[in-house]
Amino acid sequence: MFSQAQMIRIISLLMFFGLASGLAGCSTWMTGGFKDPDVRLIKVDVIKARLLEQEFLLRFRIDNPNSVSLPVRGLEYAVTLNDIPLADGSASEWFTVPANGHHSFDVPVRTNLWRHVRQVVKMLEKPDQPIRYSLKGEVKTGMLFSRSVHMSRNGEIIPGDFIPE
Repeated sequence: MFSQAQMIRIISLLMFFGLASGLAGCSTWMTGGFKDPDVRLIKVDVIKARLLEQEFLLRFRIDNPNSVSLPVRGLEYAVTLNDIPLADGSASEWFTVPANGHHSFDVPVRTNLWRHVRQVVKMLEKPDQPIRYSLKGEVKTGMLFSRSVHMSRNGEIIPGDFIPE
């Protein structure tokens, strides 16, 4: 009887140490050692541009500065042009960014600019004038211990650079 209790205690301790050593890689997430990945919008491709619906492909790149791989569970985003909402949504693609590496992924986007067509046409009348853009979002990372990484990028694009001559 005594040996059965002792055996249960030994198995419990082994399971505890196994779990603790398995979570050692996640310890940087709980302490200050974890560095937020850099998330950037690197390219926007126009797939179809119809009057009532536009289709784009947003290409993102995630750079992982950590010495452990980074599991990514999804992305929520919002893109505006001169404070006009262009697109918002989420992507639920799962992938892993290697340690000290990067990963690029595409997010298909559909939008309807019909209600903003007057403002968009006004912006495009001056192709040499810059248009402000804003990208805000949140990347969901982790498996057992989740963490959200906020991203925010602002900049300008010049429409004339994208219009073929």
